[in-house]
Amino acid sequence: MKFVFVINPIAGNDNKRKIFSRIKSTFRMLDNDMVIEPTKAAGDAKNIAKKYADEYGADCVIVSCGGDGTVHEIANGIAHTDTPLMILPLGTGNDFAKKIYGTKNINVENVIKAFGFYNGNIRYDVKPIDLIDYNGEKCINVMSYGIDTKVETIGRKIAAKVPKLGHQAYNLAIFPVLCNSLKYQINVDLDCVDKDGNKYKIHEEPLDYTLFAICNASYYGGGFCPAPNSVLDDGLLDYSLCHPVTALQAIPLIPKYSAGKIDEINQIDSGYVTSGRLWSCDGKPLMGNCDGENFDYSEVNFKVEHNALKLCFLKG
Repeated sequence: MKFVFVINPIAGNDNKRKIFSRIKSTFRMLDNDMVIEPTKAAGDAKNIAKKYADEYGADCVIVSCGGDGTVHEIANGIAHTDTPLMILPLGTGNDFAKKIYGTKNINVENVIKAFGFYNGNIRYDVKPIDLIDYNGEKCINVMSYGIDTKVETIGRKIAAKVPKLGHQAYNLAIFPVLCNSLKYQINVDLDCVDKDGNKYKIHEEPLDYTLFAICNASYYGGGFCPAPNSVLDDGLLDYSLCHPVTALQAIPLIPKYSAGKIDEINQIDSGYVTSGRLWSCDGKPLMGNCDGENFDYSEVNFKVEHNALKLCFLKG
């Protein structure tokens, strides 16, 4: 088996050199091959993953060694192939990893040990999970619109100016966002499913909202939880729609939203969606992001892709 470690050199964890020195020592005792592929620019992780998936198929594991951006790119490179993705959460937010490892407080050393990369007893289970297709691209975690995208945009600028802040930059970005109106508009046409499996439509032109999250997994934005009960392989996407709120209303809701207590928030509707169309009310780019990366589409057509990606899980 060939293990291809796709490493984002600028991702959050500072102990990568020590970690990979230990992993290399382990592979010297194994028949498995270890390949290290550092990324140098946006898109590299996708291209590297696709290259190895095309050549080796199921005889290869792509190991994501970065954050959510690296996971996103690799998922786009190996979707609908026989090559599985393994995640070593070495980024700043690691939001998708929070879902698959069942904790907000991930210890990457414990994950590495559990997979057996330190003792040579490499073990894992491979299971298929769903993805979100949006305009031909793949989303593995959360696609969202509204206030969180504004926070993401400002937080990224703060982080670029003061790198030491890390993910705290996004917490600081909340405050300037709250100083402006939190009422946004978007046109929606959604194919939904209720808890009994009955199909229904949501169509509004325009829809007034503060936040709209469409979720394959549970966490985003450094640990906010719009879909606490999401299931990665159920063929459904969870959605959380926050109707317009003021800043004074929003402030006490933030801790509940972070904790996944959306049922306690009267302003939030939640449910399941399988596909839909979202488009701008004025033709300008939508205020949206996918897996933490902003996009500039004025229209998004999306759908769930059932069992589109093979993922490595820790053995129980």
